Amino acid sequence: MRSDPSDYELISPGNLPAIVALLAAQPGEWLPIAGGTDVMVQYAAGKLANRKLVSLWNLPELRGIEISDHEIRIGAATTYTDLRTHGIVRTDFPLLANAASLTGGIANQNRGTLGGNLVNASPAADSLPALLAYEADLILVSVRGERRVPYVNFHTGYKRTLLASDELIRAICLRRHLGNYISYSRKVGARNAQAISKVSIAALAHMSRDLIDDVRIAVGSVAPIPLRLRETEKIVTGNKIDADLLRAARQAAINEIRPIDDIRSTAAYRSAVVANLVTQFLEKLSRAGTTDDVLHRWHLCPHDQAVAEIFPCCGSFAWAKALVARRPYENDAALIAASDEIWNALSQHDWLEAFSKHPRIGERKAPPTASSQSAAWSAQEQHGVANAAEDVQAALAEANREYEKKFDRVFLVCATGKSAEEMLAILRRRLRNDDSTELRESAEEQRKITNLRLKKWLSQ
Repeated sequence: MRSDPSDYELISPGNLPAIVALLAAQPGEWLPIAGGTDVMVQYAAGKLANRKLVSLWNLPELRGIEISDHEIRIGAATTYTDLRTHGIVRTDFPLLANAASLTGGIANQNRGTLGGNLVNASPAADSLPALLAYEADLILVSVRGERRVPYVNFHTGYKRTLLASDELIRAICLRRHLGNYISYSRKVGARNAQAISKVSIAALAHMSRDLIDDVRIAVGSVAPIPLRLRETEKIVTGNKIDADLLRAARQAAINEIRPIDDIRSTAAYRSAVVANLVTQFLEKLSRAGTTDDVLHRWHLCPHDQAVAEIFPCCGSFAWAKALVARRPYENDAALIAASDEIWNALSQHDWLEAFSKHPRIGERKAPPTASSQSAAWSAQEQHGVANAAEDVQAALAEANREYEKKFDRVFLVCATGKSAEEMLAILRRRLRNDDSTELRESAEEQRKITNLRLKKWLSQ
């Protein structure tokens, strides 16, 4: 039976002080809503019990992501689209970015909010295991002020939280100290997208040689609340991954969860899947030490060192940080495939940063922003220009000036194996492009250059 809209009242005070004052004056009477994605499902089914609703949508106090050296602070009404497209979230907190990309469809991601997911308190919510793994804190606000609580204590039972009737979640805080951790996440559902999970996992680990120094394993849809698998973590911490450890971890994970039979799955299935996912995570960690020497050594580097080492292959810090965040890679091909995916998803600003590290075609001197390794690679790549005829070099110089006047950036082409005459012909053709077309062509050339440089780096 559908709801009758005349039975409901919706107000939008437009600022946070007015809303918390309303909640304090009439505790329990008003239901705060942000994106409304869960509320509208209940409303459409005729099951929305609250008749008085107060909108939090687009409150500036609850939107946006603040970055500091030590943590990020995510406004509770920040949407999943905001999360999955934010550069720092993608690079420093890939588990959360991935969860945001798996939450419903694009329409839901444009409206659904992280705070709403927390307050709705479904054990199947996609973002919650990631927040457990990152050991998030929540900022709660009321007329009494703010308090900061560890997220791990927030859920007190199925669909229950420690949020007081006059409180809102103001922000979610994540500390920025896990950059050199290996991450793993999976969502198991009836479909690859727009499905409620049967089981989900978000896990992080730090390796020291072949031992697990620190590990966090969080799972969803297997208990009344999202769980950290503390006993499983204790079993694997400080140990080398072998067949005995995998068996012990599987059994510990099964013992910690409390699955049920419901319309989406059975308890037996959920137990088996959790055991398999924990095993897959540990096997991923073990593979960090089985690839070739360069890749293996890089997997074990601290985060900042790993970023600095890979950065000259492309010249974009966003690209380098995202690539490091996805470690480990099973092999060279997996690394290059991830590089392509990350590069194609970067912003125009990030692309231009990479372009700026290249010298002009025909000029051996690299820009001052380029690293010594990048400069050396550029000289090798432009070998075909070194012995070109004077008239060809002069034509290249003139075409470079014309290009930079039109597009306000350096002309970029994958020069490896090309003669000066070939590059001049390409440059003249691309001068006829509009800016948008030329930007895409330059980005594709940078992708090719990056792939070649990654292969050189891996063969060192």
